[in-house]
Formats: sequence, C-alpha cells, structure tokens
Amino acid sequence: MDLPNKKQQLFDRWAPFYDFLFPSVFYQATHKRLLEYVELPQFPNVLDIGCGTGRLLDRLATKYPNLQGTGLDFSAEMLRQARRANRHRPRLIFVQGRAAPLRFADEQFDAVFNTLSFLHYSEPEQVFAEIHRVLRPGGTFYLVDPTTVRPTGIWHVPVSPEGIRLYGAKVREQMSTQAGFRCLKHQYLLGPNLLTIFTKILPKVEPFEKNVNRYEA
Repeated sequence: MDLPNKKQQLFDRWAPFYDFLFPSVFYQATHKRLLEYVELPQFPNVLDIGCGTGRLLDRLATKYPNLQGTGLDFSAEMLRQARRANRHRPRLIFVQGRAAPLRFADEQFDAVFNTLSFLHYSEPEQVFAEIHRVLRPGGTFYLVDPTTVRPTGIWHVPVSPEGIRLYGAKVREQMSTQAGFRCLKHQYLLGPNLLTIFTKILPKVEPFEKNVNRYEA
C-alpha cells in the first residue's frame, strides 16, 4: 500500500471522534482567529481544501449568509462527518478528492482556504499552481500552517505516514510568486500557526492608446 493511502486510512480512523481530540480543539480556535482576517465579496464562492469535518466552512457560512462553499478532502470518513453535521444545505457541499490536481473549473472561486493541511502535501508547488488556476483574478488564498523559526527554513518532521513539512514565511512567498500570486501579509494566529494571505495577480491591461497603435500598424 502506498504512503498516501496509509495517511488517508489514518484520517479515516480518526474521523468519528476527530472533533473531540485536543488537536481539533486547537484547530477550531485557530479558525476563530482566522475569521478576523477574512474579507469576502457579497456573494462569495469559496473552496476549503483539506476541509476535514467541515468546521471552518460552517463558521464561514454562518458569518456570510450569501456564501456558497465547497469542502474538499481525501478522507471519505471525514466527509461523512462533515455532511452529517452540515447545517447550511444546499449552500455547502462536500466532495472527495486531492489538493492536486483539483477537479474544478478555471477561475471558479473567489477565495480558497487551506488550514493545517498544506504540511501534508508532497508537491506543494503543484498545489499552489492548482489553487491559482481555480481562483478568479483578484481572488484570495488563505494559508494557515505551523511555520519554522527561520523565514527561509523548511522542516521535515517524520510523524505520520510520509511525514509533514513546515515552511518558513519566505519559502511560502517564493512558491506563491512562482505560481502567479502576490503575498499580502503574514499574521500569527495561535502559537506557531502562521496565516499567509495571497492574492491572484490581475492580468495586465495595455493602455488604450497602445492597443490602437498596434491595430493601426
């Protein structure tokens, strides 16, 4: 059995009592702090990658009554818990899948959330590229993960199948720039959990006069 499947089975086993474990309580407190920094349009369509049991989307749907949200997770049992607890049907839906490739249309979402999940990804650059693809121009990516002491550090922790990887703030910025994002800010939420907010850079529009000259030429 490959390592991703082992990690998936681990989360499947945790799912029935996940919300009552101490790490989950810590995660939910982090979600509360995150909401202090979230800005969304009036009718937002959002994606939560690694949604788990759906707690963050539940908070977002409560705060933003016009929000449409999709929760994505690779654990079928986590999604079962999320669907069972879903108080915001049909505004929230939960689907199974991985962070890359994403099975969504180009420029489908106004915002993408990824909280305490990015550390599991073996190909983070591909995840950044896929998030950039599904975000609308000017859309926002909210990334929350524990970080390293050094801004340029990458720390591999050999826990759970395949381990986890923590990235310093500068490393996050470098990966995001390569994918076409601009980093807006870093903000510590709880303990080492660092929020980094990115925006998808708007395409450059040439001045009208320049376009006219090109046409005449």
